[in-house]
Amino acid sequence: MRDPGRNSGDALRPAHPEPPRPVTRKAVLRAALAATAAVPVALVGGPALARTLTPDAADAPLTPACDDGDDPTPDQTEGPYFKPASPERTSLLEPGIPGTRLTVTGYVFGRACRPVTGALLDFWQADTNGAYDNVRYRLRGHQYTDSRGSFALTTIVPGLYPGRTRHLHVKVQAPGRPVLTTQLYFPNEPRNNTDAIFDARLLMTVRDAGGGREAAFDFVLDLPQDPGPGPTPTGTPPSGDAWTVGTAYRAGARVVHGGRGYVCLQAHTAQRGWEPPSVPALWRTA
Repeated sequence: MRDPGRNSGDALRPAHPEPPRPVTRKAVLRAALAATAAVPVALVGGPALARTLTPDAADAPLTPACDDGDDPTPDQTEGPYFKPASPERTSLLEPGIPGTRLTVTGYVFGRACRPVTGALLDFWQADTNGAYDNVRYRLRGHQYTDSRGSFALTTIVPGLYPGRTRHLHVKVQAPGRPVLTTQLYFPNEPRNNTDAIFDARLLMTVRDAGGGREAAFDFVLDLPQDPGPGPTPTGTPPSGDAWTVGTAYRAGARVVHGGRGYVCLQAHTAQRGWEPPSVPALWRTA
């Protein structure tokens, strides 16, 4: 069954540009979190390159950074084929389902770029022929982010049908917060230029791997968060040199920033925007 996802009378919009990806503080946090999580190595290139693409891949913008005042991940239409009460599972694969294996990994962040633990993600999609199962729960399922705010989905690449480009549906909800309903897209799809719903901000990073495909996407929810600790109260001065842009820090190095001492958790070269209070994946309070 087809999922038009829009009114039949909607005019097609012009092609969406796909400008280069910036490297954001969220990218650094994602890489640092991934260093201690089981995610595809191919999608993690180091602290500054975790969400950038390889030179031969298509460039596309990230969902807005979670620390610079931009909007959260854009919402999109639910479409006509959502079913509540899907089974809890991280793999949608079942015996007899044809298609190319797809693994999607990522994180759920709040507005202060901190991971969201226990966030609900409910996925549903078309099969390789572009049809949705509305009788059972084939290619439907929900899961929750772990203590790092990460998720991992194993499924197949969805098929195409008239009027739409290739996409996955998803609902994301932090505990006790409103639901974000949106869709995820694949780069280098010809129909991205003619799909009236397609939004380049919702492009996943996708690459071929081991006969299947690996994808990554990070959600940013409209969830207020504490941005981090403030200045150190009056007392014993913290130890270490002042944090400095351009300095190569090793794990275990100690610095002082804003009157507070920090210990480096992961080797990296300091850049603006990566100040210790802002990147808890790279620094912890001493």
